Amino acid sequence: MEEILLIGGGGHCKSVIDVIEQENRFKIAGIVDQREFIGSKVLGYKIIACDDDLKALSEKYKYICITVGQIKSADIRVRLYELVKNFGFVLPVIISPRAYVSKYAQIKEGSVIMHDAMVNAEVKISENCIINTKALIEHDCEVQAHCHISTGAIVNGGVKIGERSFIGSNAVTKEYISIEENSFIKAGSLVK
Repeated sequence: MEEILLIGGGGHCKSVIDVIEQENRFKIAGIVDQREFIGSKVLGYKIIACDDDLKALSEKYKYICITVGQIKSADIRVRLYELVKNFGFVLPVIISPRAYVSKYAQIKEGSVIMHDAMVNAEVKISENCIINTKALIEHDCEVQAHCHISTGAIVNGGVKIGERSFIGSNAVTKEYISIEENSFIKAGSLVK
């Protein structure tokens, strides 16, 4: 089993650990977080390094997953994505075995599909996205890079979501609309 590093040791990391364990494709080698947390553990996995150590880690490890969440801004996830790409890490797509992803969907590197999410036919999900627990992405949608579709959100057919956007928990979109990049959609919103 290939080893993978996780970068970011907060709450979202815990959820991603559970997905990686369930998927049973990678062995978690350790977590990269802030220097002051080195030596502590998240769900039994040790924080082994900080961002300054990524270059050295890239010589030992091939795979990494960004496990920092995203609410108000995608800036940290984008910075980390660019940093790990620069060091040559591979960011695999992580898909919970409890999620449904159509064989006609396309999902790009670094995106994570969480438990009970549904990604339907002809959906395109770009790099470094979070499709969170129980989110529904309907047919023909496009989710551009560095977006977070939060828990229980419903993105109806044909919607285009611009880069770096956040769709809050239980938000619902009307079909065939475009959502501008850097949008922040509050939890429970109806987006027309």
